[in-house]
Amino acid sequence: MTARTQIQALSVREAIAWATQRVRATQPRLAAEVLLAHALGVSRVYLLTHPERVLTDSEWEAFAQLVARSAQGEPLFYLIGEREFYGMPFKVTPAVLIPRPETEHLVDAALEWARSRTYRTYTSLTFADIGTGSGCIAVTLAVYLPNSRGYATDLSSEALEIARENAVRHGVAHRLSFLEGDLCTPLPESVDLLVANLPYVARPEWGDLDPAIRKYEPILALDGGPDGLEVIRRFLTQAPDYLRPMGAVFLEIGAGQGATVLNLAHSAFPRAVVRLLKDSAGLDRVVAITH
Repeated sequence: MTARTQIQALSVREAIAWATQRVRATQPRLAAEVLLAHALGVSRVYLLTHPERVLTDSEWEAFAQLVARSAQGEPLFYLIGEREFYGMPFKVTPAVLIPRPETEHLVDAALEWARSRTYRTYTSLTFADIGTGSGCIAVTLAVYLPNSRGYATDLSSEALEIARENAVRHGVAHRLSFLEGDLCTPLPESVDLLVANLPYVARPEWGDLDPAIRKYEPILALDGGPDGLEVIRRFLTQAPDYLRPMGAVFLEIGAGQGATVLNLAHSAFPRAVVRLLKDSAGLDRVVAITH
């Protein structure tokens, strides 16, 4: 049913009930509400306070199309075109990985270090977000470190365009430079802080991923090679040449990769303090390299 063939006048309440039975989501009613709010250009609060409001034909068609795409497995955040990260909305398209809450642990760790450093030295800070994707990490760091400037690198020109748009949206584009290329190599200078959420899915684990991830999210942002660490190894090989004295590196990793990446980090930075940070679920999440 993609048109009002049997129901002459569909209300907000009826539309939500209809969609809840069809969307593919872990929380179907919530997804139905989000899609309807997006189709109508209103807030979810509006929907809850206007349950008898009747949809126009054009509103219904737009909503039904979104529901049909969801039923095929297309991720909710691609359907509405944005995802919240660190309390801020970020534009997302299939050109970029959808930001995950787990990555906020990486930002937390980097901000804690950066604030401590700038407090001690009273100087501004330069950072680089390697493999920036949507730009959510770089933009968030720029927002919360107002005296900083940063670089964001990515192999994908499409991803960099999305990241630029997000930087403009949050008013930090003038302090960020977006550079196309492989990992650290586009950087024109060394930096105080390197952050990276690089591909870390091992190819043998590809079949275990949610089909929505496999089908819709960019493989370039997910494929970590045979053991999931191919890109991380290259990054840690490059990183020492792009980090200033007394600088720091914060790297997101997959659950269970902690011991191996700790060894790689120790080899790359033999004089640094290397720590493994867990996420709220107690899983390996961030490797921190500090001096």
